[in-house]
Amino acid sequence: MNSKKGFTFSNDRLLSLDFFRGMTMFLLVAEGTALWSVLVKDPIAGTILEPFFEQFHHHHWNGLRFWDLIQPFFMFIVGVAMPFSYAKRRKRGDPKSKITKHIIQRCILLLAFGVGLHCAYRRELVWELWNVLSQLSATILIAYFLMRYKWSTQIIVSIGLLIVTEMAYRLFPLEGYNQPFVKDHNFGSWMDMILMGKINPGGGWVAINFIPTAAHTIWGVVAGQVLMSEKTGNQKIKRITGAGIIILLLGYLLDWTSVTPIVKRISTSSFVLASGGWALLVLAFSYWFIDIKKINRWIFPFVIVGMNPIFIYLFSNTIGGQWFNDFVAIFTDGILTWFGASEFVMNLFAALTILALEWLLCYYLYRKRIFFKI
Repeated sequence: MNSKKGFTFSNDRLLSLDFFRGMTMFLLVAEGTALWSVLVKDPIAGTILEPFFEQFHHHHWNGLRFWDLIQPFFMFIVGVAMPFSYAKRRKRGDPKSKITKHIIQRCILLLAFGVGLHCAYRRELVWELWNVLSQLSATILIAYFLMRYKWSTQIIVSIGLLIVTEMAYRLFPLEGYNQPFVKDHNFGSWMDMILMGKINPGGGWVAINFIPTAAHTIWGVVAGQVLMSEKTGNQKIKRITGAGIIILLLGYLLDWTSVTPIVKRISTSSFVLASGGWALLVLAFSYWFIDIKKINRWIFPFVIVGMNPIFIYLFSNTIGGQWFNDFVAIFTDGILTWFGASEFVMNLFAALTILALEWLLCYYLYRKRIFFKI
């Protein structure tokens, strides 16, 4: 057992996966506090720090920032965990039919949560499918039904999904939607009109991103199966690292040669490859550093957040964004006003306080052994 200040982790856990999940969720929760938005405003705007903090915001169109990797990381991590979860359930005697039923129910709930979040954002009933949970509800199903096949088959299908999407964008003939890589004038935007009767008002996101980004979840499944295999730790790292480098370079090469631009908002094949490569490399490094080298006593703040990922994501985007953030700011702003603090300091302190309180909520749930699962 590994412990740190009351935290206890079982020796049979893949701590690198716990860390990867927790780090991703921690960053998403920080976004929900408006921390990243505060850090690109005055007095930071226009300084040498601004380009760094811009990395915590999506690229406007063609390009890749760090924040563009968060959703791929999220979808990839879910895939990595799937073989472990499946094996655990089979070991305790669950039949395949029961597991399949659970997966389908889980995906329906994720879709409902995703649509529900859009309703919360708009403060009205809407039918919108751009949220990561809506996307994940489809990619999990695709990856799950492929999981029974060989690694090579899963990889071939994932590449096939990228090719099919690429061809759909390039060959779609309808006037007004036949510009494959132009915002709001591509095949994805036309599909949004068919599925939802509207185009994304926030800047070119499309619902059919679940087709190419299913590759992220599929590659996560394959990576998880590699980690579960009988190969040595070094062999596992070499396989995952080698695959990550290959698809990372291929993704950037497609962009650099202007064959296919890296555009997250429509999940171009170059984007999926480049972001998938980064996901594989982060997993490989985490596995080497945390599980092989056993340098893991520092990971507990992230792991705690990752213990209830769906709960804290929903909390941050609903109760947090709609009430809790403003409620906390009443007190933080009121106290700092007594000291004549600037607006930037008040906003930064409020965001950090909200982040700390939401972390403490995750810690409380952990200590009480309360884990929300779907």
